[in-house]
Amino acid sequence: MTTITLHPDFRIGSVDRRVFGSFVEHLGRCVYTGVYEPGHATADEHGFRGDVVALTKELGVTLVRYPGGNFVSNYVWEDAVGPVEDRKPFLDLAWRTVEPNLVGTDEFLQYCEREGLEPMMAVNLGTRGVAEAVALLEYCNGEAGTKWADMRIANGREKPYGVKLWCLGNEMDGPWQIGHKDAHEYGKLAAEAGKAMKLTDPSIELVACGSSSMQMDTFGSWERTVLSYTYDIVDHISMHAYYEELDGDRASFLGSGTAMERFVERVVASADAIGAEKRSDKRITISFDEWNVWYLVSRFPGETNLPIQRDAPRIIEDRYSGLDAVVVGDLIVTLLRHADRIAIGCLAQLVNVIAPIMTDPDGAAWRQTTFHPFAAAARLATGEALQVKVDCDTIATEKHGDVPAVTAAATVDPESGALALFVTNRSATEQTVTLRHPGVSARIEGGTAVLADHEGPRETQEHAEAYGPVDALPVEPGDGTITLRLAPESWTAFHGAMEL
Repeated sequence: MTTITLHPDFRIGSVDRRVFGSFVEHLGRCVYTGVYEPGHATADEHGFRGDVVALTKELGVTLVRYPGGNFVSNYVWEDAVGPVEDRKPFLDLAWRTVEPNLVGTDEFLQYCEREGLEPMMAVNLGTRGVAEAVALLEYCNGEAGTKWADMRIANGREKPYGVKLWCLGNEMDGPWQIGHKDAHEYGKLAAEAGKAMKLTDPSIELVACGSSSMQMDTFGSWERTVLSYTYDIVDHISMHAYYEELDGDRASFLGSGTAMERFVERVVASADAIGAEKRSDKRITISFDEWNVWYLVSRFPGETNLPIQRDAPRIIEDRYSGLDAVVVGDLIVTLLRHADRIAIGCLAQLVNVIAPIMTDPDGAAWRQTTFHPFAAAARLATGEALQVKVDCDTIATEKHGDVPAVTAAATVDPESGALALFVTNRSATEQTVTLRHPGVSARIEGGTAVLADHEGPRETQEHAEAYGPVDALPVEPGDGTITLRLAPESWTAFHGAMEL
């Protein structure tokens, strides 16, 4: 028997709406024929696809990180502003494609402004440095009367964009990164760039690069070293993590949320250790600005093998199954369980590239299976994250050891009392769960579930659209408890209300 216990007095922290962010990188077809396709039947006057905009709103995305990713580390942002006809293409070394520079800083920021999305900008600390980072910030946020702000005005945008969130480079611990640095090199550079940027605009928030994954040889020591230089300057440290099913190891794949949870706890411990050394009352939070299911090992050959390509090549276009959707839901459970420390999250990426939304050039846009758990959580998870105690059996896995068969996260809106409960059943059998809410009145009004399947990726629009959330199994209210039933290998989003 599985028991879940929650109470409104036991709260983790407020759910930052920025945790439901996404990511647009100049990679494959994410930008061109993804978010941007002039001439498409739904395109607006600026060339952005209206069908993708509509799906992005339905998905519930609040924030978008841009322009990378690996792409940013040899990006010259100045080449992608001003009259489009005057812009020159350049060779992107990260993904070995010719970037046409049709979409740049102004196009992206105005797209975000029109669609009510918060932009999260990254600066190039791979091949460039402090001066170029400050110049981009001044271009975006500066008032008239300085060089870069006046350039923005000359390019047709008088009002500053007011971008608040900035990444100090991307995955600088990775040998694949153009301009890769060791922790001391990067820490010193990030501290100086961050210092200059906050002198330029003290209102901004800065994200230092953390480890590209928990499997990096430098993991842990990287965080400690980088934060030893940047602790007083930055507000967040980044985390990146991708998960996939390898060699048919279904149990380990379904347990990916446990691996993510351990990653979060270890980064928090590293950050807090530096805070303790500095005797600081400041608390660094996490920007989990790349996460998803990505079949990196089994489906993607690696960027070093790519020939130089033009015209937005089809790369990293994973097609997702119901099993992948369940794992994505479980990863969201982990993010919400750490709402006190995770301030930002970016599902990587938004369109076509390991994405919940797919498009055909000059054709349709549609939802992948992974669209559904993200959309449900973004819609329902509001207010305060509650501490959720789960008592259940464990499942043995090869990669993660024993993992809980059931995981859960919950939120409550302190104004309306709206309750959301997100539960993953990692086991291959139906689970009966007793939801305990001692001393308070609570009810579950309904729910939807995403189910794993054995059919593999949904390769076409027709197949993808045939998959969607189903009604949750019936619930049974009791005296101080509610009985829930969970389908095998499923993720369920319940909604209801709680007395506060």
